[in-house]
Amino acid sequence: MLKVEVFTSPSCPYCPMAEQVVEEAKNEIGDEMEVEVINIMTDRQRAVDYGIMAVPAIAINGVVEFVGAPSKNELMAKLRQ
Repeated sequence: MLKVEVFTSPSCPYCPMAEQVVEEAKNEIGDEMEVEVINIMTDRQRAVDYGIMAVPAIAINGVVEFVGAPSKNELMAKLRQ
């Protein structure tokens, strides 16, 4: 099972793109992928625990893999590793 966490903020202009790319990947991968969107304004401690300084950020299985919105191809390549 892949766990993907998307760290976002309401004021972030790039966060919707990151969420969309992750959702497209989930649609392709299916039930083998769990997605959680974390608003750093309401769950600040989680961002601190991961050492996240900027959003959007994407963690895969507990490791921050992207800061910024990746392309779908970049995300899929990382998910298949």
